Amino acid sequence: MIKSIVSIAFATALIGSVAFAQTSTSSTKVATQPNGMTQTTTTTTESFGTVTEFTPGDSLILKTEAAEPMHYKIGQTVTYVNAHGKVIEPSKIRKDSKVHVHYVRQGDDMVIDKVILTPDRH
Repeated sequence: MIKSIVSIAFATALIGSVAFAQTSTSSTKVATQPNGMTQTTTTTTESFGTVTEFTPGDSLILKTEAAEPMHYKIGQTVTYVNAHGKVIEPSKIRKDSKVHVHYVRQGDDMVIDKVILTPDRH
């Protein structure tokens, strides 16, 4: 009986942690046109988690499913929006806010171009 309860509790915690933070990636494509021109498509990745630190215009640290918090740089043209797509001020992003971030890799850096503030329940 206790073994069953422990198993159910563990499974629930595991599912909750997986649902808490998800990462998805779009693909990058580089193609050479017949005229010799090169076309590059940028990879954009999205992560979800809880803000642990945020400095507007500089950096954001996000607690995700990864063992260590994820460190991001804020891009020059970052957009902050709410869950409905309405532009918001960066001051709305605070510690413990739930957010989706869209970012691109630039060398070793992950540079955010969009932050979506989500409702606390997710």
